[in-house]
Amino acid sequence: MSTDTTTEPAQVPAGPGDQSRRSGLPSWAVQGLVSLSAILLALLVGAVLIIIGDDQVKAALGYFGAAPMDTFSAAFSAVGNAYKALAVGALGGVTPITESLTAATPLICGGLAVSLAFRTGLFNIGAQGQLIVGAILAAWVGFAWHLPPGIHLIAAILAGLVGGAIWGGVVGLLKARTGAHEVIVTIMLNYVAIYLLQWLLTTTTFKRPGREDPISPIVDANAQYPQFGSTRLHVGFFLALAAAAFVWWLLNRSTIGFELRAVGANADASRTAGMSVGRAYFIAMLVAGALAGLAGSQQVLGTDLPLTDGVAASVGFDSITVALLGRGTPLGTVLAGLLFGALNAGGLQMQLQTQTPLTLTTVLQAVIVLFVAAPALVRSVFRFLPKERGVGAVLAKGWNG
Repeated sequence: MSTDTTTEPAQVPAGPGDQSRRSGLPSWAVQGLVSLSAILLALLVGAVLIIIGDDQVKAALGYFGAAPMDTFSAAFSAVGNAYKALAVGALGGVTPITESLTAATPLICGGLAVSLAFRTGLFNIGAQGQLIVGAILAAWVGFAWHLPPGIHLIAAILAGLVGGAIWGGVVGLLKARTGAHEVIVTIMLNYVAIYLLQWLLTTTTFKRPGREDPISPIVDANAQYPQFGSTRLHVGFFLALAAAAFVWWLLNRSTIGFELRAVGANADASRTAGMSVGRAYFIAMLVAGALAGLAGSQQVLGTDLPLTDGVAASVGFDSITVALLGRGTPLGTVLAGLLFGALNAGGLQMQLQTQTPLTLTTVLQAVIVLFVAAPALVRSVFRFLPKERGVGAVLAKGWNG
């Protein structure tokens, strides 16, 4: 199985029609327009699904021949009410905004873990497992150790970073030493982490005294992320932004980052130039695992507090879609994480007010990524979108920029 995710774009000579759509915009701006167009198309697909599932629309269809406008009115009303509730639930006040930011926090860190591996030519499917192991160690330090304020939180966060780094570093080491495929290894380690967590919650070390269900003691107050007022938003959100800034610096301003990007662009050429490809793989997965472990600490020290077998939820897998939507860049990953956090927070309000299934937000996320992964399809719908300078028809594009 090929592991090359950084194939150079195959170019086809541009015709006169292509030249008319080419602009002087930088590539990141063009990619941003394509992503925004993909979001709009996803909302249109969601609108169709809302109309199909709405009872009032179905009832109006029963007498469509007698009063066709009733069907259109019911359709517009169903879509408008659903998306209004989604927007209000995500951005309609201080509490919705903080809930959106809280939901986005682990997604940003998990997305960075996937993005960093992308830029090194690796496909990190193991953010879920790395997050779980980070949460295990962070929670254990949080409830088993009793340290002074400040020190306890720092120790718990570092434990989460170490846990994720170990789980990711194993993948990088196997890739560097044996050539083991990182996709297979990370998928298998996800299962190992999940069942390890389930087993630990049955032991006396992790099981809460007096409880038979799989739940740990609540982490000490000294080990919890400080929250803002009466909201659930905690300091972990700003750590996520700091992590994004660190990844940007690492990739664009450091010697190690240059090697990571070079290996991601062309491992054979990097090896010929004297770079250690195995070292780059190991470092990339080590740091990626630490970022996912940070997401785990945000879950167990910021929002959930006790450790349960559902602490990771689907954050690790959602992080893959966040990285894809963010096109493997730190800024794009932050913006994608904020969008998905808003969809997750607003989806609850949409379900409560309009009875629209919460799973619609999952469909929207999937469709957004589908369109982002197929920019040619988006451009075929929005023909006014400009092309990137110097590129005709892009048949394949890697993640290394």
